[in-house]
Amino acid sequence: MNIVKTVEASTEICLAGFHALSDPLRIDVIERLRRQEMCVCDLCEELEVSQSKLSFHLRVLKDAGLVKARPQGRWTYYSLDLVQFVALEQYLADYRRYSPIIPNRLCEAPA
Repeated sequence: MNIVKTVEASTEICLAGFHALSDPLRIDVIERLRRQEMCVCDLCEELEVSQSKLSFHLRVLKDAGLVKARPQGRWTYYSLDLVQFVALEQYLADYRRYSPIIPNRLCEAPA
């Protein structure tokens, strides 16, 4: 695989991650999973949402690689997949490291 395809794939993965983090309910899920692995039934109860609504949001998070699922009996338990969080953090760190914070020239205010 050449470097251009690698960068494009990495960017696509990051875009999926940022999209998944753009919803307040999904952020609430992430916040709860920071503390511990949780069953869907417990997440539904804590977040006061239906299982069908939560399942949609969990699928978005899972497809983005932010959470992983572990089926056990009738239930599925979710936890954070920290590898994707590291990838997002690195993506943002590259902007900080390689982008100038101060513009090359300052715009002048109109008189």
